[in-house]
Amino acid sequence: MATFDAIVLGLGGMGSAAAYHLARRGKRVLGLEQFVPAHDRGSSHGHSRIYRQAYMEGAQYVPLLLRAYDLWRELERESGRELLRLTGGLMIGPAGSRAVDGARRSAEAHGISYHLLDAAEVRKRFPQFAVRDDDIALYEATAGALFPEDAVRAHLELAVAAGADLRFGTRVEGWSVGAEGVRVRAGGEVHRAATLAITAGAWAAQALADLALPLQPERNVQCWWRPRAHPERFTPDRMPIFIWEQGERALYGLPDLRGEGVKAAIHHSGEAIDSDDPSRVARADEIALVRERLAETLPDLPGELLAASVCMYTNTPDEHFLIGLHPREPRVAIAAGFSGHGFKFAPVVGEILAGLCSDGVSPLPIEPFRLERFGAAPVG
Repeated sequence: MATFDAIVLGLGGMGSAAAYHLARRGKRVLGLEQFVPAHDRGSSHGHSRIYRQAYMEGAQYVPLLLRAYDLWRELERESGRELLRLTGGLMIGPAGSRAVDGARRSAEAHGISYHLLDAAEVRKRFPQFAVRDDDIALYEATAGALFPEDAVRAHLELAVAAGADLRFGTRVEGWSVGAEGVRVRAGGEVHRAATLAITAGAWAAQALADLALPLQPERNVQCWWRPRAHPERFTPDRMPIFIWEQGERALYGLPDLRGEGVKAAIHHSGEAIDSDDPSRVARADEIALVRERLAETLPDLPGELLAASVCMYTNTPDEHFLIGLHPREPRVAIAAGFSGHGFKFAPVVGEILAGLCSDGVSPLPIEPFRLERFGAAPVG
C-alpha cells in the first residue's frame, strides 16, 4: 500500500489548486475526485467567474485577493492558458448599499484605485445599464473574468507534471486519523497519508459530519443571452463585469467573452438543494426571473437564450469562508463554505492548504475564516 504525504479530497477549484501547490513543494500527493476533471456537477463550471479586488464582502479578503491575482498570472505563464481577463467592474446600487459602500471601504483600506460614478456618469460611460436616478456605482479597473474550467485543468495538469497521482471517478467513502496518520477509504481501497486536505465543495458537510458544520448547498442558475440590440455594447472592451444590488438579491453579469453570450444570473436563489440531486436542468421559472430582471436593467440584452445551467453554492450562515485545520485533527486541513463567491480565491486557497498540510501554518491571515466561529471547538 502506497503512503502519501498528502491526500486531497475533491479536485474542483480549490482541490485542484491544493494538489498543485502541494506537488510543487515536492510532496507525494494523491488527489481523489468522484467525477471527471473540470466537471459540471459542483461549483467550478460555467465558462466564467468574476474577479475583483474592491471587495464588498469585507476588507479581510483583500490580502488573499491580491495574492490570488499574482498566482493567477503565474499559473497563466506556467500553463500557457488565458485564465484571467480584466474588463473593469461596476458595483451598482443606491447610496449606502453594500455593493458600493462595502467595495469602497475595502478599496480604501488597502489602497485599491476606484472611481465613484453617479447615475448620469454611468449612463454616459456605459449606456447598456439602465440605472435609476438614485443609483451610484463604484468602478474598479482591476476587475474582470476568470475562466474556471481552464483554470481547474491548468492546476490539474501542472499537479500531474509535478508528480501528483490524481484519480477520477473515485468517491470517498470515509476517512479517519490514527497513530499511523490519515486513512481514506475510496474506490474499494484504503489510502494512507501524513495529512489530508478536504476540499469537497457541496459535499463538505458529509465529509465533515463529525463537526456538524452549518453548510447548506443552494441551487443557482446561470444564463447566457444574445443581445436583443446593440451587440457592440456587450463586448469585453465595452462592458465591465457588474454586480447590481437590487433588494435582497443582486443581479450580476459578465460580457460576451468568447462568443458564448452575455452571462447573467441572480446571486443566491434561496433554494436549498441536496448535493447528490441529479437535476441540473434550469427551470422555465428560473430563466424567466433572470430575463425579467435584465429587461428592467439592461434592456438591450435579453434576446435569445443561448444556454442555461445549474451550479451549487455551499453557504455558511454568515456567507464567509471556512478555512483552517480541523479543530480536533491537526493533520486535516479544511476549505469549505465559499458561499457563491469563492472561485476567484482558488490558487491562494490552494497555497494556504499546502502550508497547513506541510507545517500547520498558513502563509496568509485566515483568522476571520476559522471553523471555531460555528462551534467546531477543540476537545479538551
